[in-house]
Amino acid sequence: MSGQRTGWRRVLPTWRTMLGTVLLFLLLVVGGLIAGYLLVDIPPANSAAKAQSNVYLYSDGSELARDGDVNRQNVTLSQVPRSVQQAVLAAEDRDFYSESAVDPAAMLRAAWNTVTGKGKQSGSTITQQYVKNYYLGQEQTVTRKAKEFFIAIKLDREVSKDNILEGYLNSSYYGRNAYGIQAAAQAYYGRNSEQLTTAQGAYLATLLNAPSAYDITAHPGNRPRVLARWNYVLDGMVKQKWLAPAERAAMRFPMPRPARTSPGLTGQRGYLVEAVKDYLTDHKILGEDTLRAGGYRITTTISKKRQNAFVKAVNTRLMDRLDDSRKVDTYVRAGGASIDPASGRVVALYGGIDYAKQYVNGATRSDYQVGSTFKPIVFASAVAHHSTTQDGTRITPHTLYDGDNKRMTISHGRPTGFAPANEDDRSYGPITVTEATDKSVNAVYAQMGIDVGPGKVKDTAVDLGIPADTPSLASSQGAISLGTATPSVLDMTQVYATLAHHGKQRPYTLVDKVSKSDEQLELPERPESTALARDAADTTTSILRSVVDGGTGTAAQGAGRPAAGKTGTAEEDKAAWFAGYTPDLATVVAVLGQNPESAAQEPLYGAAGLPRVNGGDFPAQIWADYTAAALAGRPVHDFHLRLAQGAESASPEPSDSASASPSESGAPSTGPTGSPTVPTTPTTGAPTPPTTEPPSPTVPTETPPTSEPTDDFPTVGPQADDLEWRMRSRWGG
Repeated sequence: MSGQRTGWRRVLPTWRTMLGTVLLFLLLVVGGLIAGYLLVDIPPANSAAKAQSNVYLYSDGSELARDGDVNRQNVTLSQVPRSVQQAVLAAEDRDFYSESAVDPAAMLRAAWNTVTGKGKQSGSTITQQYVKNYYLGQEQTVTRKAKEFFIAIKLDREVSKDNILEGYLNSSYYGRNAYGIQAAAQAYYGRNSEQLTTAQGAYLATLLNAPSAYDITAHPGNRPRVLARWNYVLDGMVKQKWLAPAERAAMRFPMPRPARTSPGLTGQRGYLVEAVKDYLTDHKILGEDTLRAGGYRITTTISKKRQNAFVKAVNTRLMDRLDDSRKVDTYVRAGGASIDPASGRVVALYGGIDYAKQYVNGATRSDYQVGSTFKPIVFASAVAHHSTTQDGTRITPHTLYDGDNKRMTISHGRPTGFAPANEDDRSYGPITVTEATDKSVNAVYAQMGIDVGPGKVKDTAVDLGIPADTPSLASSQGAISLGTATPSVLDMTQVYATLAHHGKQRPYTLVDKVSKSDEQLELPERPESTALARDAADTTTSILRSVVDGGTGTAAQGAGRPAAGKTGTAEEDKAAWFAGYTPDLATVVAVLGQNPESAAQEPLYGAAGLPRVNGGDFPAQIWADYTAAALAGRPVHDFHLRLAQGAESASPEPSDSASASPSESGAPSTGPTGSPTVPTTPTTGAPTPPTTEPPSPTVPTETPPTSEPTDDFPTVGPQADDLEWRMRSRWGG
């Protein structure tokens, strides 16, 4: 009886049972590995080199473009400089020559990170990546991963590491339709692989991680990410003792040349195809590798009629007026997007004059300030949050603000150190919000942004459709209100489409249908949501109608329909915008300045023979021509607005456009201006010197700089007089 198990011991397994279970599990694992190794053979090369074309269609089913031609030229390992090989190893697999073909620990870690939401990670060695590229497909399945595992082990036993690395270099995709290191060297640097420098090789190695996103000429806004990855590669080479620290320190980023496109993607086709590809991959409808394999039939939301109308409007109003004998005219670029507010469908997208000549898509790039087209977001946020001025007056279209030039903004009764200039240094005195919007008075909106709160303004911007990670979106104090952020034209079109749809938002889409071999892919749902309360959206529309009726956007009246909109201009006139909508269509147009050689942003003073380019000029004219053509033959609808409390009274008369001086953006300056305080304005009392150092944001302006800008100026303290001069020097205030 003494040997009997009692109590908990009766239900717990014995050590013999546990040991037997563990041994059985290990036996099954080992047996499975042996069986897998014996059953999985090294297959012949896959058909990636015979990739099919994808067919892109307009919304009516007519063909837009085809892509899919493969650019590949194999080279031997001896034709790739040793330092370039090491750059690839530093980027992808630093222990390649010393490790086994697979890294189970890395695979488990990557699987765990993927499952726990830390992003998809492969955990694959170079050998496994080569097996996937050369022998298998790109599908993300357990079966494919199992085959990859066993083939990699077999391959590692039968083929030398040098041969595997050579195969990997020749089969990897580097973007720009370039497969293999030789095609990549030609596509990005116009040279053969053996001529690549270490710095260039490090950039090509960077591309392996995300070819489309890391093409710096196609996505200038991703420059910080690209440089971070490039530095990671070079630092890894130093860590592995493949590169001397002194040589590393002397390296400068090797800017690749602009992409050259295939003849089938010239004109607008290339911009549209690349935008659709980005949409498909960003929304995880198709992976880059899967899409690249081809064979898909993709019906876009792009209307052929409206696309052609957009091109015609840009050509007629802008491009036909350029003269290459004027250097500034060679800087002119344009971007545009148009969205059906009710459905969210992108019906037209203007990327540039020709994808083969100007590779960067003007509609999707996110590196130009939007200027005063951001101001309606500030007002919408004020209405949505029931915000008040500094003296407690609720902000409505009729609220009076002090519109004096360079009036110091106030927060909780204290000066902030931020005092932006109005256009032409003009002072307006007491002015309603509606009239300040008509004339784009910076002094008013800088203060309003502080009254609402920069954090709330940012939240409203994100709710309306601006990506949360947009550069400069979190500008401090009132600078955010003047459009220092750099969302894309397409992002801003989403914002204005939401306003047009009474605050309801259906996320935009570029794709109607995707199919392959008669099998249709399921597209993600885009449920309509409330991004902004209707009264806030409609009240914002009411003041934007005034901008078109008699403010800076009167050129938009050429559409011949009820319209609302806002003009905007970036710092130093490097970009001019018009964002507007009818009840049926929201469209944003931007004219951008970029040096074709250095890719640097350039001012547009003198472009097309005008002293300066404002949003009310070419952008508003293009908008009007396009909107009239896009809606031709359709019923004319008026806005049906439900205004917020305090905005219901008779709208103020439209401002006199003849007396309005467009002030689409402004420049910061500091120090009291001595302007009188209006009793009903948000600022009362004389300003006193700030006790903390205020920010020195980069704020848009429209006045030509008179001298070389400087970035390292003080904003407070005894150097205020010197500051005033330096601020004028930088922004021409």
